[in-house]
Amino acid sequence: MARVQDGPWRDAAAGRLVRPYTISNGRTRPTAALDLLSQVMVTGSTPLGYLGPEHAQALRLCEAPVSVAEIAAQLKLPAAVTKVLLSDLVDCGALTTRAPAHHHTPTDSDRSLLEAVLDGLRRQL
Repeated sequence: MARVQDGPWRDAAAGRLVRPYTISNGRTRPTAALDLLSQVMVTGSTPLGYLGPEHAQALRLCEAPVSVAEIAAQLKLPAAVTKVLLSDLVDCGALTTRAPAHHHTPTDSDRSLLEAVLDGLRRQL
C-alpha cells in the first residue's frame, strides 16, 4: 500500500510507478556542469513555468548547500536524472551551483604513502 506522502506515483510493493527517464523527459545530459560533489542551493528566485513534483522536492532539499549525490539519494533517483532536474532549476535561476571545494590531484608523496601502507600490510600477512 502506498503511503500518503508518496503520492499517486509510488507504491510500496511496486516502487516508483513512473520511470526515471519520463521524469527528465527522456533527457540524459544536464545543461549545467554538475558532478556528484557539486554543491547546489536555492537562490530565492521563483522558477517560471511548469516544474514537476520532483523539481519541487529538489528545491525543498536545497535550502542549505547540499551535494548532487545527497539530493539523488533523497529523491531516490539515479544521479543522471537528478543532474538533469537540477540543471533545469539552474537554467531557470532557482538554484545556484558551486564546484567542489577541491579536486585532489595525486602527487609523489601520495604514492610513497600508499607504498608504505602496502609494505606494512604485506608485513602483517
